[in-house]
Amino acid sequence: MLTATYQKPDFLTSHVFNPLIAGATRLGLSLRGSRVLAVRGRKSGEWRTTPVNPLTLDGDRYLVAPRGETQWVRNLRVSGAARLTLGRKVEEIRTVEVTDAEKLPILRAYLKLWRAETGKFFGVSKNPSDAEIEAIVSRHPVFRILK
Repeated sequence: MLTATYQKPDFLTSHVFNPLIAGATRLGLSLRGSRVLAVRGRKSGEWRTTPVNPLTLDGDRYLVAPRGETQWVRNLRVSGAARLTLGRKVEEIRTVEVTDAEKLPILRAYLKLWRAETGKFFGVSKNPSDAEIEAIVSRHPVFRILK
């Protein structure tokens, strides 16, 4: 089993791209389904926000962490509850973390949809085999949105 990984955003991502995407989403402009995720900090209790790309697959919705063990992942593991926002629409959600054994089809679908934006964080080929994806499942937390 691999140890927890985290790929820190570079300066442009954290100070330019993420704020632009989050700002557009807060205005109600969704980039292919993007939302702003708000989760209470596990220590501070304060709301923390970040742009995310929810995935719908076979009628279920998921949050995938391309960068690995991020702060939002750690906070969501503790609370299990969050908010997804698009403009003025706020959706209160509950989540459950998906086991590694369940992740293969979810990560494959996520990579197909969001490869251009997040593919570099997964370290797999353009058309990854099941074995390639299975080798990285433990590095990328996934949460099923229960509503």
